[in-house]
Amino acid sequence: MRVLHTSDWHLGRAFHRVNLLGAQAEFIGHLVATVREREVDAVVVSGDVYDRAVPPLAAIELFDTALHRLADLGVPTVMISGNHDSARRLGVGAGLIGRAGIHLRTEPSAAGTPVVLRDAHGDVAFYGLPYLEPALVKDEFGVDKAGHEAVLGAAMDRVRADLATRARGTRSVVLAHAFVTGGQASDSERDITVGGVAAVPAGVFDGVDYVALGHLHGCQTITERVRYSGSPLAYSFSEADHRKSMWLIDLDADGSVTAERVDCPVPRPLARISGALDDLLADPELTRHEDAWIEATLTDPVRPADPMARLTERFPHTLSLVFAPERAPDDPQVSYARRLAGRSDQQIAQDFVAHVRGAGPDEHEATVLREAFDAVRADDAVREVAR
Repeated sequence: MRVLHTSDWHLGRAFHRVNLLGAQAEFIGHLVATVREREVDAVVVSGDVYDRAVPPLAAIELFDTALHRLADLGVPTVMISGNHDSARRLGVGAGLIGRAGIHLRTEPSAAGTPVVLRDAHGDVAFYGLPYLEPALVKDEFGVDKAGHEAVLGAAMDRVRADLATRARGTRSVVLAHAFVTGGQASDSERDITVGGVAAVPAGVFDGVDYVALGHLHGCQTITERVRYSGSPLAYSFSEADHRKSMWLIDLDADGSVTAERVDCPVPRPLARISGALDDLLADPELTRHEDAWIEATLTDPVRPADPMARLTERFPHTLSLVFAPERAPDDPQVSYARRLAGRSDQQIAQDFVAHVRGAGPDEHEATVLREAFDAVRADDAVREVAR
């Protein structure tokens, strides 16, 4: 069975105020063409279909167009909700849409109920594990500790239990939206840390033939059977070096996996350039970036006059301007933003405690802070669904 694995469409997302809907529509067209030309048997979309719980109308219309085009091909599609989606909204009409061969899996309780497709070698069971917010699903899965590994492990126990009841030789594909240990993150993914832990070990998914992951935006291989497709478009300058693609997976009769990357259309290349403004404007090596979307970091010791206007004369698609004068890290003039770069909310809060009273939080206090951040994020997830 030939499976096309994609994820993290983030329909409705902009890139530094640039509307990406046209580029997203181009990707959908590319997806449909790939399904047709490469004789794909099934499409899997591993979450974050939309960029937010209440997407704009234009994004919903594009999703509707994608569903119609996929249904017209007669090729089954399995989709799960991600941490950016409202699972309940995405799942509206799932029963009716399923009759057209588009199978939406947004309910955690259905983790062990697969979509079963058939080829010349027998059945392939597709299990959809939507993004599982630990605090909201721990009771459903009967786990004491609200952590990613615990709830995903319990969901996979249901998958393996169901698979054990099926005919010998039944192959299996799991769709999941999670941060798996070994994956490389970028700046455009929303933090899903719970209890100080964001990642789960790949071993959680043992016992199935292929795991189609979503959440991380870089295409990557965790193991031969566990892969991220990544997002089809770049959504931050941290993805400037990404090769955006989908996985074309051939699942053989014995469950062995052969994988091929299929490149996605690039609306405009990304480039990060850094240096003094006059140097950036004169450097001949930067000619190749003149048509790219640009993030420019200026290292001038004094902020130059009209930097954006001057940059856009040479680089008309400059979108982001960062000022980073070359100073020692302990220089008092280093900006607050630079001092916080790369630090989590938990670390920033602990630094604040240390600043105020002269000593950082003890183990119990650090736990209280962590639980408070977890509770706020869980509450935000509930509010998004309720809106």
